[in-house]
Amino acid sequence: MITEIGITAGDIWHYLDEHGQVTLSKLIAGIDKPRDLILMSLGWLAREGHVILEGEGDYLISLRR
Repeated sequence: MITEIGITAGDIWHYLDEHGQVTLSKLIAGIDKPRDLILMSLGWLAREGHVILEGEGDYLISLRR
């Protein structure tokens, strides 16, 4: 499972690099993985300081540059 989370974190990174700041719902729709796996991977990226989460509800997500 840790490997899948890491791979999905890479998918999120590449998606954000290509699309810039997106909403959580757009990110989930844009990555062909289960929602729970995307959320776990996003949490990992946030904990490591690689992404910025803003707002409430449908969060805005971007890469930290």
